Amino acid sequence: MKPQLAYDAIALEYGGHTVFLRPSLRAAMHLERLHGGFPELLRKLEEFDTFTVWQIIGAGAGKSAADTFCVHMAANPLSGFVDATHAALFEFLTALLPIHDDDRTKGSSNGPALAWADLFKQLYGYATGWMGWPPETAWNATPQEITDAFEAHMSKLMAIHGAPEEEQGPTEEHRQENIENGFDPEFDRAGLESLRTLSALREGQMI
Repeated sequence: MKPQLAYDAIALEYGGHTVFLRPSLRAAMHLERLHGGFPELLRKLEEFDTFTVWQIIGAGAGKSAADTFCVHMAANPLSGFVDATHAALFEFLTALLPIHDDDRTKGSSNGPALAWADLFKQLYGYATGWMGWPPETAWNATPQEITDAFEAHMSKLMAIHGAPEEEQGPTEEHRQENIENGFDPEFDRAGLESLRTLSALREGQMI
């Protein structure tokens, strides 16, 4: 199976029927809470718990599409469905977990651990609060899309205002500009801390 990017919809095919699973922020938050975290969710999927499978498909494709797909599934042997869809469902769950640019190039980070539930909540705040996206846009975006957009947003702000000195922080002139533009007076420092938080994602934290 060709690997999908973390902002692509993943095709789930069985017996001539196809649904597309979108790894959205809404799906990520719902599924992370479903069994109290990703480890238990992955264990349930490994066992192919049918309730969990239905929840995963519903979170990615929407309830109507999931109901139609699962009706077709129920009319066929479960073993065939497991063989045809298991890998795609695991791939969908993996696509819910964003990767920071530093993680792609450097591997693991030495930053502090951040629970996935907290990260997803933080990404929603970045999308709606920092970048001004409407709530529905944020919910439908993937965690990777929000991560990439936020990094680009911070790069833009730093290009406009300049990278702050680690010890000195923004100048008084920059603070006043930030206030006039509706930003936090200390936004440069906050932005750097946000990037450090995102860079805490590493392979050892993924599950």
